[in-house]
Amino acid sequence: MAREHDLLSTEIVNRGIESSGPDAGSMTFSVRVRRRLPEFVNSVNLKYVKLGYHYLINHGIYLATVPVFVLVFGAEVGSLSREELWRRIWDTTAGYDLATVVAFLALFVFTLSLYFMSRPRSIFLIDFACYKPSDDLKVTKEQFIELARKSGKFDEASLEFQKRILESSGLGDETYIPKSIGSSENTATMKEGRAEASAVIFGALDELFEKTQLRPKDVGVLVLNCSLFNPTPSLSAMIINHYKMRGNILSFNLGGMGCSAGIIALDLARDMLQANPNNYAVVVSTEMVGFNWYPGKDRSMLIPNCYFRMGCSAVLLSNRRRDRRRAKYRLEHIVRTHKGADDRSFRSVYQEEDGERFKGLKISKDLVEIGGDAIKTNITTLGPLVLPFSEQLLFFSTLVWKILFGSGSGSGNGGGNSPYIPDYKLAFEHFCVHAASKTVLDELQRNLNLTDNNLEASRATLHRFGNTSSSSIWYELAYLEAKQRLTTGDRVWQISFGSGFKCNSVVWKALTTRPTSHHAAGGPWLDCIHNYPISL
Repeated sequence: MAREHDLLSTEIVNRGIESSGPDAGSMTFSVRVRRRLPEFVNSVNLKYVKLGYHYLINHGIYLATVPVFVLVFGAEVGSLSREELWRRIWDTTAGYDLATVVAFLALFVFTLSLYFMSRPRSIFLIDFACYKPSDDLKVTKEQFIELARKSGKFDEASLEFQKRILESSGLGDETYIPKSIGSSENTATMKEGRAEASAVIFGALDELFEKTQLRPKDVGVLVLNCSLFNPTPSLSAMIINHYKMRGNILSFNLGGMGCSAGIIALDLARDMLQANPNNYAVVVSTEMVGFNWYPGKDRSMLIPNCYFRMGCSAVLLSNRRRDRRRAKYRLEHIVRTHKGADDRSFRSVYQEEDGERFKGLKISKDLVEIGGDAIKTNITTLGPLVLPFSEQLLFFSTLVWKILFGSGSGSGNGGGNSPYIPDYKLAFEHFCVHAASKTVLDELQRNLNLTDNNLEASRATLHRFGNTSSSSIWYELAYLEAKQRLTTGDRVWQISFGSGFKCNSVVWKALTTRPTSHHAAGGPWLDCIHNYPISL
């Protein structure tokens, strides 16, 4: 376990000219102490490596046996001439009667059919859409503070705190919030929640159905995730009612699962498609900003106000083999990590009421450390499934060396006796890391030795759209498509984390990069992609 002071970083903050008091007219500074992510290189747990290799062996047995069979068969057949090979086949089969040969062929066909029927179905991502709000909902950071002041719900100290958070958040001046934020009345009403849900959800789904030319009645599985707004009837029922979907649709509504729920919804949709052949599944990921607006003074509850913005994604999946020709991606892996058994992790992002009975999300000061532990577990489990053999060998050998002989004081790849942290850039061409905050992205980049290009999509999404919760990884993938960075065969890693505490990963393989239209090529980035990347 890293020592306490190793997990802290300091930052000198210029607070400007003091307006009153004994230091009036003088420049004032403060020292801000922050917790950093734990060093992954010094805290790898062997049991999660074992879990990853367990997944690899379970799914890779054919990779080990088929090449051996081919080599043995090839060596045997390769030593024979064509005439001798046909003579042996004739001599072997001539001794059997027709019934025996037919029975053998029938058994062979039955076995082959049973194999193809029992193997997991490939899951294809046909297309996806991200909701882009109208320009009248766009706010700058200054306008955001003015709306908060206009609502009359915050004192000057709370407004100043939110202003400081925004200045270092990584958010730009074109994010979107509902109009109800500036209202002096209660925004956490069912009416406001349903109005915002209708706008973002139907906006994303309308675009998805238009891009894919799919009829809503053809959808067999519907999974929606929204963490904090869960009315009755559910939001998934609202979708079914709006689009008049069929009566036997398999509908699910996931609530309270945080920013990583989008990948959980994908996992559920995958399971449903594995059990129901020839089907389409739609996954909708969103969060309601206005309904979760916190009007109190607790600073740990004011933080979500500064980061979360309007957004929604809709994804169309298929298990039909004929859809491979028009699909954009094929699902390769999903790895889920849940740290809810630990009390600190469980309460790191906690919805409760403050002393004035205002409801909000309480963010623990240990969130970065707790999130780092969940991320470390998740990527350690994922590694054996995706990393090339050379990286796995280096990683495993240095890990065993540490266990047998102890670790040195060095850090980083190859430093002292520290475990070798694999180069995930060899496993993936593109990274879509949940755009939670600038601090989290900076720490992940440092820990995983990622480049600025690797996190360009995440930083651009945070700057342009803010933290849109579980849908942010889809705005990042849309950014990569708008920049035309994807080519056939590329591997994309989407990783998200959220309350619980959970960290989840999904890996896609690009099948085609051809956009269906000019609008589809740009998606939510159509009018601003030329402005990115920018220096943040």
